Amino acid sequence: MYLNNFASGAEPLDMTQTEEFRSLLASAADLGIPHAPTVPYRSGNVVLRQMRFHYLEWGAPDAPPVVLLHGGHQSAHSWDLVSLHLAQRYRVLALDQRGHGDSEWARDVEYANHTMSLDAESFIATLGLHHPVLVGHSMGGRNALLLAHRNAALLRGLVIVDVGPELSDKGRQAIAGFVRENQEFDDLEHFVQSVRQYDPYRPRAHIERTVKYNMLQRADGKFISKCDYNPRRLGLMHGRGLQDNVTLDDVRNFNLPVLLVRGANSTILEAEAAERFRDALPQGRLVTVPDCGHNVHGQNTKGFIAALGPFLEEAR
Repeated sequence: MYLNNFASGAEPLDMTQTEEFRSLLASAADLGIPHAPTVPYRSGNVVLRQMRFHYLEWGAPDAPPVVLLHGGHQSAHSWDLVSLHLAQRYRVLALDQRGHGDSEWARDVEYANHTMSLDAESFIATLGLHHPVLVGHSMGGRNALLLAHRNAALLRGLVIVDVGPELSDKGRQAIAGFVRENQEFDDLEHFVQSVRQYDPYRPRAHIERTVKYNMLQRADGKFISKCDYNPRRLGLMHGRGLQDNVTLDDVRNFNLPVLLVRGANSTILEAEAAERFRDALPQGRLVTVPDCGHNVHGQNTKGFIAALGPFLEEAR
C-alpha cells in the first residue's frame, strides 16, 4: 500500500489539493523557504524506453526548464522544498529514476549509471524541453555527468551536488551500510529514528512529513523502502565499468557552465577532490554550503538555494 498520492495514469494529478502539499507548505514556513502564494504543482507519468516513469512538475509550462535528478535511495520528493522555491521563476521537473519513488522497477534489474543517464536524456527529449539546466545529486549527479559527457549540447548548464569523479570510500561505505540496514520496519517511527541518527541536520517534524515518500506498507503490515533493494543497485555510487564513470580528463572537455555544490561536512566529496574537479572544468565554479553533509539541498535548503540561484539566473 502506498502512503502518498501520485498520478495513477496518463492524466496529471493536481498536487496542490492534497494534504501532502499542505504539509510541504508547513515545512517551508518552518524553514523560512520563500515561495509564490500559488504554485502550479502536478504529478505525472511518462513512458521512456519501454518503462513507466513518474515525475513531479512545478511552475509555468513556458518558464525556463530545470530538470532534477535525485540521489540513490531517494525520490523526486527529495527536491520538494527546492522545487517549491524555484517554481516562482522556472518550470521544474523532478524525475523518479528507475527503481525509485513511484517509477517502475526495472524488470531486468538494470540500474547502471549509464542506463539511468539514457533515461534522463529520453525524459528531456520526450517532454520537448529546450536546453534545460540539469541538476543532479549523488547518484543523480553521476547520471547527469554521464549525460553531459555524451551530449552536452542538450543542456544549458549543469549543477552537480556533492559528487564527482573522485569519491571517498569511507563515505560510500557509510551510505551503502545505511541502505542495507534500513529496508524493512515494523512501524514508521523506527524508520524516523534511523533517519535522525543518520541525518542530524533535518528537524524531526520535516522527517516525519516526508517519510511517506520513502516507504510503502507490505501486505503483512511491515513497512519497506520504496525503491528496488536488489544488491546490484548498490553499485550506483561507483559504477561498474567505463560507461558508468566520468574522469577528471573527461570533464576537461565539458563545453558548458557547471556549478559544483559541496556540503561543508560531506564525507563523500572531500574538499580537495572538489577543488580538483572544479579546476578541471573549463567553465566550472565551486560553492561549499555550510551546516550540512552529503544531502546538501535537504539538510540546508536555504544555503543550497542561495548557491543555486545566481547560477540559474545567469543561465537564463
